[in-house]
Amino acid sequence: MSAGIARPEVFLHPGEFHFAAAPTCIGTLLGSCVAVTVWHPLHRFGGMSHILLPGRERPPGSLPNCRYADEAVERFVYELRARRVTPGSCQVKLLGGGNMFAGTRAGNMDVGSRNVEATRVALAAYGFRVMREHVGGASRRRLTLDLASGHVWLALPGAGDFSKEQQ
Repeated sequence: MSAGIARPEVFLHPGEFHFAAAPTCIGTLLGSCVAVTVWHPLHRFGGMSHILLPGRERPPGSLPNCRYADEAVERFVYELRARRVTPGSCQVKLLGGGNMFAGTRAGNMDVGSRNVEATRVALAAYGFRVMREHVGGASRRRLTLDLASGHVWLALPGAGDFSKEQQ
């Protein structure tokens, strides 16, 4: 990371979820997985989920497993409701979903694009509006969410501060 970008205090591995308040920084490294960042500008809290797979047949009565897109988004909703905040009042970013095995037999499955689509569907179903996204391609992504500012720093050539809305 370049100078001035905070190092993450919490590093998410595949399938993990973290929700906290400022001044925490949350980071992860993505390939075909997808990260969702959620941040509330007034309260300066939010979180990140490192989603591994699009979905599963969820066993009845089981708790959400953040490895899966729909269940990770459900967990965000739970955290926001506990704080009396609506999904629509948050800034949401969607990153990752690369096809890490393009040109190979495994690349034909393209889990990355399936992860992105399942996550978009789940976010929309709960009333989240994706402010920015950086998805697809065939490269890895390293990112950090700064809960003090809501900035998402993306380590890719030319990406820098990924916090501004797309023009």
